Amino acid sequence: MSFDSLGLIDPLVRTLDALGYSTPTPVQAQAIPAVLAGRDMMAAAQTGTGKTAGFALPLLQRLTLQGQVSANGVRVLVLVPTRELAEQVHESFRAYGAGLPLRTHVAYGGVSINPQMMKLRKGLDVLVATPGRLLDLYRQNAVKFDQLDTLVLDEADRMLDLGFSRELDAVFAALPKKRQTLLFSATFSDEIRALAGKLLNDPLSIEVSPRNSTVKRIRQWVVPVDKKRKPELFLHLLGKHRWGQVLVFVKTRKGVDQLVETLQAQGIAADSIHGDKPQPARLRALERFKAGQAKILVATDVAARGLDIDDLPQVVNFDLPIVAEDYIHRTGRTGRAGASGEAVSLVCADEVDLLAAIEILTKQTLERIEEPGFSPEHRVPVTNTAGEVLKKPKKPKKAKVTGEVSNVDVRFRPR
Repeated sequence: MSFDSLGLIDPLVRTLDALGYSTPTPVQAQAIPAVLAGRDMMAAAQTGTGKTAGFALPLLQRLTLQGQVSANGVRVLVLVPTRELAEQVHESFRAYGAGLPLRTHVAYGGVSINPQMMKLRKGLDVLVATPGRLLDLYRQNAVKFDQLDTLVLDEADRMLDLGFSRELDAVFAALPKKRQTLLFSATFSDEIRALAGKLLNDPLSIEVSPRNSTVKRIRQWVVPVDKKRKPELFLHLLGKHRWGQVLVFVKTRKGVDQLVETLQAQGIAADSIHGDKPQPARLRALERFKAGQAKILVATDVAARGLDIDDLPQVVNFDLPIVAEDYIHRTGRTGRAGASGEAVSLVCADEVDLLAAIEILTKQTLERIEEPGFSPEHRVPVTNTAGEVLKKPKKPKKAKVTGEVSNVDVRFRPR
């Protein structure tokens, strides 16, 4: 099967050829004809399977066949949960639509709203936006939805996880009832399926891969460790396996900064992305990482979706995610587009419930590999995919107080 056979126009096919796209992925093969036909759709596909092209290509084609958009108007609105994903999706529209007479832009918070308002004055064919900034623009009459044809919700489950439900309700209330609505995501929670039931009209459902599954080409394993020894273990694994580029996920912004400081103190080029950093600094950090100037990129879950890095070999969960679905999106940063990759999680005893939730969701028991010299004093209970904790952690034995010192285990712990 070729892109030409899916009904795409010659300019798009030529652009895809120039980008090296020869054969549609399964999600693209199913989605493109349906979107061209104007169908509502909800599609679940693993990250890295080309779902953005699945909606961007047919929408760009339809836009080229329509008339001019009016001032402050928008024809296609794509809602995404994070700034990083907004930039990535917008860049995809720009790349696929190169040479087409279309206007596109991206809008998100954390940067000045004025340039975004200026771009909207002449009207846009495609606007990619986060919900909060979109509402800011709408309330200032900078954007109008009279000409809106299509709404795309990309990673809608993540938007609900981040607490955007009120903003989404306000956006939906402002949009015309008669429109095409598309939901694309790597996972669909029951809440998202309920939302789809309210928003979509006779939708086509596409599930290219099993629900809530991770990419099979990714090797995944767990290393049990005491919480206080995680930085030491990460440095050990980094040297032992001679990892090149590594994307590391840490639970808190403070934890991100502490790990970066530890790495830099060891002479390792590391940078970070988290919510406290302004958007230009986050983009610079990502570009340095992509260019190989930073070996390690440490991030909170703000980066779990929206980071598109070619041939990223290694993801490390320094901390397990609070929301089990985020494990899928974190690990999905590697093993993209058919490539292989590795995802290792450093797990301490008080994360056992988070580990069990991940194994229930993905229907797999993650392999455990103990690292010599790092066996935890607080044992991580054994779990299974039924969510059962098979062994309770044993309390560490207290050392007997005697008049002499013997059998002292002295290990190097970097300050």
